[in-house]
Amino acid sequence: MTRVALINPDWRYDGSIYFGCRSPHLPLELGISQQMLEQAGHKTLLLDAHMFGLAISDVAAELRSFKPDIVVITTAPTYLFWRCAPPELRIPQQLTFALRDAAPMLVAVGPHGSSTPRAALTKLQVDCVVMGECETTLLRLANGEKQVAGTCYRDRTGIRVNGGPQAAAFVDQPPLQWPDEMIRRHKHHHHRFEATPVGPGAEVEASRGCPYSCTFCAKDNFRNGYRKRPVAAILQEVDQLRRQGVEYIYFIDEIFLPNTELLNGLISRGLLFGVQTRIDLWKPQMLELLGRAGCVSIEAGVESLTPEGRESLAKKCRMTTDQLADRLMMARRHVPFVQANLIEVAEDDDIAVQRWRDKMRAAGVWANDPVPLYPYPGSPDYRKLWGEPDDHAWERAHDYYLGLFDRFSDVQEQRPVPLRQLELEVRP
Repeated sequence: MTRVALINPDWRYDGSIYFGCRSPHLPLELGISQQMLEQAGHKTLLLDAHMFGLAISDVAAELRSFKPDIVVITTAPTYLFWRCAPPELRIPQQLTFALRDAAPMLVAVGPHGSSTPRAALTKLQVDCVVMGECETTLLRLANGEKQVAGTCYRDRTGIRVNGGPQAAAFVDQPPLQWPDEMIRRHKHHHHRFEATPVGPGAEVEASRGCPYSCTFCAKDNFRNGYRKRPVAAILQEVDQLRRQGVEYIYFIDEIFLPNTELLNGLISRGLLFGVQTRIDLWKPQMLELLGRAGCVSIEAGVESLTPEGRESLAKKCRMTTDQLADRLMMARRHVPFVQANLIEVAEDDDIAVQRWRDKMRAAGVWANDPVPLYPYPGSPDYRKLWGEPDDHAWERAHDYYLGLFDRFSDVQEQRPVPLRQLELEVRP
């Protein structure tokens, strides 16, 4: 039996380009890993420092009591944001530096190690970095396997990268169960705007990966191939959350595709939920079913308002801009909040974009101020600019981003600062 501690840091984002939500969310990658480890007979401790507001000293005290053989720290705030993680490793670094002697093995999981394993290993000063989806790889490490595929570590010859990013099966993922206290603390309802929350919120993963390859999406080295869980397992998980008082769930799927069986199953559950999807994949009757099933929030990736812009992003969208607008407005008739996500691309005219946003707002659809594109290592955009990511990929992407744009989006609270100012100096 191996004793494994799984830690989600207490995230802070000052000075970051981070586009995602700042509120705590369920650390799904750690929850799934905990489930697999315990089913195999290992002892686990899951510490969500973000949800519980734990200081590093609190985490260290818990670890002294637990006496782990392996400590696992994630470098992104839950699977929901692996594709758009904070580029800087400052917060995970604070933990790894402080917990250096907390266990014989310190392991990092997340998008940074998946795309730039050598750099992540060096910056975090950990013993091992996991590349790709982490659940199965962590189980193999806990089982004591040596030279596990999808890991980066040091040996007598230096840093070794053993194989490439790994993917978990996922399709056999049983229902997750979360501690009651964690659910009680999860007051945030991700991307919900139509009403004030009363009960707790939660996140659920119905599918993983995406069948599309848009240039801006950093999923190539993790959570890539599209897979979906059996509907029965998803509904069992939803039922458990309902018994714990949850009134709203957010499906973290990279792309929530139309699924008649799942939506029909959700109708009788009495839960509200939100999704992120492509509006061009939803026919009118499916949008009506989506609303009846309890959906109150749609985040729809439109990205560009011109065919040329969508083509440059490899959207493979067969609808015209007018058809997309009509489908968004149709969705709004069934779902209280509908958002059209826009990205700043050269092919779009600023005045035309603002006119379209005004038109959408008049119809009850919110469209964001176009977000400047960040070329995440692991995305086609990064490879198009510089090739495969190397040990300086995050610094290169960050400097490029800061130099390219003189204004930023309304979803960012402050002007980002250079990566070197955000990260801690690496200790020898």
